[in-house]
Amino acid sequence: MSEQDATIFDSKITFPIVNRQSPKVYDRVLLLKLMYLSRAGDRREGILHRQSKGWFHVAGMGHEPCAVIAMQMEASDYLFPYYRDRAMVLAKGVPNSDLATAYFAKAGSSSGGRQMPGHHSDRSRNIWSVPTPTGSNGLPACGVAWSMQLADRPNVVVATIGEASTRQGEFYEAVSFAVERKLPIVFVVEDNNYGISTNTDRFNPFKLGIFSNDLVAHIDARQPDNLGYGISPILEKARRGDGPTIVIAQLDRLCSHTCSDDHRVYRTPEELVAMESRDPIETYSQQLIADGELSDDQWQQIKTEIDLQVDQEYLAAENEADPQPEALMDHLMAAPPVAQAPPLEGGQDWRMVDALNTVFRQRLNTDADTVFFGEDIESPKGGVFGLTSELSNEFPKRVFNSPLAEATIAGVGIGMASVGLNPVFELQFVDFVGPAMNQITQNLSTLRWRTKGQWKCPMVLYAPYGAYLPGGSIWHSQANESVFAHFPGMRVVVPSTPEDAAALMWTAMHADDPTIFLIPKHLLRKKMPVAQTVPAVDFQSARIRSSGDDVTVVTWGNGVEIALAVAQALQDSTSVEVIDLRTVQPWDRQTVCESVEKTGRLVVLQEDGQSCSVGQMIISTLMNDETSFYHFVSAPQLVSKPDVYIGYNPIIEYSALPGTEEVTAAIQRTMEQ
Repeated sequence: MSEQDATIFDSKITFPIVNRQSPKVYDRVLLLKLMYLSRAGDRREGILHRQSKGWFHVAGMGHEPCAVIAMQMEASDYLFPYYRDRAMVLAKGVPNSDLATAYFAKAGSSSGGRQMPGHHSDRSRNIWSVPTPTGSNGLPACGVAWSMQLADRPNVVVATIGEASTRQGEFYEAVSFAVERKLPIVFVVEDNNYGISTNTDRFNPFKLGIFSNDLVAHIDARQPDNLGYGISPILEKARRGDGPTIVIAQLDRLCSHTCSDDHRVYRTPEELVAMESRDPIETYSQQLIADGELSDDQWQQIKTEIDLQVDQEYLAAENEADPQPEALMDHLMAAPPVAQAPPLEGGQDWRMVDALNTVFRQRLNTDADTVFFGEDIESPKGGVFGLTSELSNEFPKRVFNSPLAEATIAGVGIGMASVGLNPVFELQFVDFVGPAMNQITQNLSTLRWRTKGQWKCPMVLYAPYGAYLPGGSIWHSQANESVFAHFPGMRVVVPSTPEDAAALMWTAMHADDPTIFLIPKHLLRKKMPVAQTVPAVDFQSARIRSSGDDVTVVTWGNGVEIALAVAQALQDSTSVEVIDLRTVQPWDRQTVCESVEKTGRLVVLQEDGQSCSVGQMIISTLMNDETSFYHFVSAPQLVSKPDVYIGYNPIIEYSALPGTEEVTAAIQRTMEQ
């Protein structure tokens, strides 16, 4: 094992070793108090909503026994709750006053008013930010659990989910990954028999016999001690390294799905009465009174005190400061890193694939918190294109093959990044990103903004991209940068040379935010001369590849090769300035504007489809800007793939792709107008 592997993750991430009791003893009266505090908060929020004070309420009534799970956890354990886990976050230490602040969406809430009530987050207490798409917390939870395992820390992740969402594919991916790697994670399925208005009996995979009983523990959680005594050995099993468990916690949802729902429409009066008779707070309080741990007078006093506390905290929260409009863009992204020259030897020819492999190796050598994960990236293959060739032999504890599951790649990376690691994860082809888009758009891009910067995702997700390589067909030839550029909170990079690929990857691997890094396959193995000194490259830093005075051609990726060929062919008649944008989100508007100010003409060349594209964005931005608009002496032109797919036969492929003829014609149009 290398020195780097021996000290893996120690520099940024710690999961402290703690002294534990097994089974852990919990205070039953305290549990009842927490359950009632949760219920009182829900009741107060329900009243406030009916008074038109607040916009939304999602209750956890009936799910309060889950507080006992958090009571069994250590402070250094991680909780990935979902929106009905009010009692759990209270038991993990979040003050009720924080939940009151969140209800009113105040500036001081965990999201600064950016998340709905019930979407809890507390970085200081290791409570991961709840995403609204239920079930999308499971894969990031696995990422945190894997980080614990790699760091050899005896900690546990608890991830909760409603039973209706266990039919989602990401839940199966999360469970499969946890079993594959024997992760220290416990999945708690809070089964209340309803997905909004639909009874889930005929959809529930645990009632359909999909999962092995060896993996599953069924607990009647309406009785809190059943859950309390049952969860203790399950948590200890995970701590010992004996792998995950799925806990099916049978509960009742004593309320409507949310304030926008009325469960009396779809539940019978008999069902409602039966459910109310099992109210866990009523039954548990009577049990403690019967057991002599609590008197009836004491119980009444507890309720009175909690009711008063809740009233006071919500009155105070209502008067807190609201978020201000000028803070809207705060915490969308951190400041970009100061770019450093990449560790690439200049003065020789390089292929992009080798340049990237070189900086990957150097990053692994110098940063013990960097992890690689992707399909087929281990030796002997080193990835379909050899981008990670030999790295797993040199760093076997930090370069791993993934399953054929793109959501797992993205989601696990998000979890690891959120606790301080630096994942550099590969999608085999960007065309296969579809299953990962839920994680990319719901978690990767939003995590920092939705938590006011308390959580972050310093992750690089890279993928081979684009066409001009015959035989790729529909699912190996996409140029789809505009899809990623549409979502705030991520940078999107498309290099065109070995030195730019190395430099931009080096910058991305030092960034504090996610980067989507698209690598043009057509250019991967093309040898190109590299200058003696390889410079650092900042994000949002375009490069003038060919100077000119008559027309500006802006492009990136594979388009650079075409644009330079056209500029060379036209040099006797037209002076063409070629700008390699390099990063399309954010893009270097200043360099483009300065060039257009000089030439008065603009052609944007892109490989992506025309509609809703980066090229259209650039043109519309400049045309909407008064200063830029008056510099144009002719209408700007967009040269693009039409809104059609790439076919398998090279004749079909190249008929769709822009080439030198189309670019030449566009330049001529700008000169003639």
